[in-house]
Amino acid sequence: MKLSVVIPARNEVDGIATTLNSVVQALEREGIEYEILVVDDSSTDGTAAAVAEIAEDNERIYSLRSHYSKGFGLAVRAGLERFAGDAVAIMMADGSDDPEDLVRYYHLLEDGYDCAFGSRFVHGAEVTGYPRFKLVLNRIVNWAIRVLFQHGYNDTTNAFKAYRREVIETVEPLLSNHFNLTVEIPLKAIVRGHSYGIVPVAWRGRVSGRSKLALQEMGSRYLFIVLIVFLEHHLSRGDYRRTGFAEQSRRGELRSRAARRAAARDGAGEDESAEAAAHDQ
Repeated sequence: MKLSVVIPARNEVDGIATTLNSVVQALEREGIEYEILVVDDSSTDGTAAAVAEIAEDNERIYSLRSHYSKGFGLAVRAGLERFAGDAVAIMMADGSDDPEDLVRYYHLLEDGYDCAFGSRFVHGAEVTGYPRFKLVLNRIVNWAIRVLFQHGYNDTTNAFKAYRREVIETVEPLLSNHFNLTVEIPLKAIVRGHSYGIVPVAWRGRVSGRSKLALQEMGSRYLFIVLIVFLEHHLSRGDYRRTGFAEQSRRGELRSRAARRAAARDGAGEDESAEAAAHDQ
């Protein structure tokens, strides 16, 4: 299985090389076939040039410029239109996501999941440098989403996730131009009948550059996407569910066992294996 990694980047020249080198090291150590697509989101600081220089020494790294206007979601969408792998992961350029968790995602997909989700707020997860106000707001928003969708997942807003190619095909067309894409893709995947595994992940606050998430601009956009998918879930009578949904309704037990194997393989042990739960919606 070939894994594509889409990394949207805007003005990340100070940290992008470190991010790319750590991802390459983790994937090559595990012998995972991969490509990395760094999508430049209207950078003005030389990010694209820095990526292009690294790509000269690694033909599996691609430097792309988003053909859309500026926006995190648009940059991700540009990458999703170009990836060539059997599965795709979305990672942040600032080094906040741990490449070791990317390897765990890969193994979850290998074990049969359609989606691999990480949670920063379960036993075994690590969170460092999360600003207090953003943390409180994050927990409120994720609690509300969990109540609305009853999906048993407490970190929907985390951008760092991985999907099989057919999941991306199922959730299109995508509507979000900004960070609300981080909830649009997983919620559509769940509502439209894809299975997912959940594992604890590590997250650390950025040490260079500036965050691009403007909270004051995102509230209504998050609400818009959540309501769109919520209404689809309750009013569309399953019109948008993936093909073959009914035939896979009995795979939950198998995938739950696969999740436990994945947790054990990563040294999580039986206590943490419960966090790697399978869900067939």
